Amino acid sequence: MTVPAPRTPAEPLRPPRAVVRGELFWGLQGALERRGLGPVAGVDEAGAGACAGPLVVASCVLRPGDGARLPELTDSKMLTAKARDRVYDLVLKRALDYAVIVIPSEQVDLLGIRVMNLEGMRRAVAALREHPGYVLTDGFRVPGIPAPNVAVIKGDRSVASIAAASVLAKVTRDRIMAGLHEELPDYGFDVHKGYSTADHLAALTEHGPSPAHRWSYTNVATAALAHGLTPPHPVVLTYAALENALAEGTADDVLEGVSEENPSVPVRALARSVGKNERSAAGAARRSRGGARIS
Repeated sequence: MTVPAPRTPAEPLRPPRAVVRGELFWGLQGALERRGLGPVAGVDEAGAGACAGPLVVASCVLRPGDGARLPELTDSKMLTAKARDRVYDLVLKRALDYAVIVIPSEQVDLLGIRVMNLEGMRRAVAALREHPGYVLTDGFRVPGIPAPNVAVIKGDRSVASIAAASVLAKVTRDRIMAGLHEELPDYGFDVHKGYSTADHLAALTEHGPSPAHRWSYTNVATAALAHGLTPPHPVVLTYAALENALAEGTADDVLEGVSEENPSVPVRALARSVGKNERSAAGAARRSRGGARIS
């Protein structure tokens, strides 16, 4: 008689440590919740690719199974403005918890978009009322989140809570940009929302940058030089902006007057590793904190 081998307890689900690809529609979040690893918070941003306006980062915790109850929920970029507004209202009504962090362009100029994107995601998780059991971020890993977490490629199309966060961030930022249009009508912020469209670049060339622009970005810094303008706040130039000034023979103007007593002018980037319109030289300015919960 063959004696069956004793059964061993099933191993607990180990949190993944690498970036994963969300291949099953809403499947990853549901699996985490069924294993008791909730509440699951999704985090996403809006405005990282813009050259004007704030960066907005949102976190959201949905009720288990709410992905199926919100049929329009998906990546905010795939929705019309009216559909986004509908989903936004539903998410606010049904979410167990959420937070929206608004990072002004001044902070982006001070520390760079990459640094502030990561910092914004950490702030968005920290602003939740209940500590999440698990955090899913869209696209890239975020060191320093005080909870088990993993990045999901195209997570705003495959994780309900990330999709909800993307809608909260996008609608909040679009409304901010519409408000800026009332103050700065020459730039068309209500249409392009601060992204580098042909109309926006034409306005930037004609009028020069406004206080709402990100003066550390190459196209903005170039327009500022053409108009003889200096930044209204401390700025760390990307290497690309400095390199462009060197090519045009205007580097002396860019660097003129830089000192600890007068930091509100472009500061030379510290290394060639700084990417075009992606990040500023690290360590050149003190770290500042801020942001607001939108409720």
